Amino acid sequence: MNEKDSTKPDIKEVLNEKDTNLQKKKYNEYVKNMTPKNNIFLNCLKAFIVGGAICTLGEALNQMYMSFGNDKELAGLYGMMTLIGISVILTGLNIYQKLGQFAGAGSIVPITGFANSVVAPAIEYQAEGDVFGVGCKIFTIAGPVILYGIFSSWCLGVIYWILKCVGVV
Repeated sequence: MNEKDSTKPDIKEVLNEKDTNLQKKKYNEYVKNMTPKNNIFLNCLKAFIVGGAICTLGEALNQMYMSFGNDKELAGLYGMMTLIGISVILTGLNIYQKLGQFAGAGSIVPITGFANSVVAPAIEYQAEGDVFGVGCKIFTIAGPVILYGIFSSWCLGVIYWILKCVGVV
């Protein structure tokens, strides 16, 4: 038989407790013991390094595409497409998820994080078929972003048009 750790209260003991104040105290102690301890400085450092590495790779790609004779805007588009492609491939190989677990927000903030969040549900539900699996689940994250992006662009366009008609712009 396994011996219980005497410093950690058992959840059954907490729930069976009659006194509500004592129950709250034991429950808070249980939560405190079971909650993983995070090193905020280390988490920020990992996010900074990984996010910075992704952005550095993006800038290196931009410079590489500019060295091929493309202007800055076209090189930026090619660099962005390359980063998205790399993110999709790494998501398919289940590497980007491990990177995200290690780096936290450092892997989510760049455009590669958005590409990962669009592709991951589609890959997860591909067994349900092309229409009901991939087709439906790919828009789990992208759908609201596209919807509100288009809607806010439309609103700003209307405001701009009104201001232009009035003569402010």
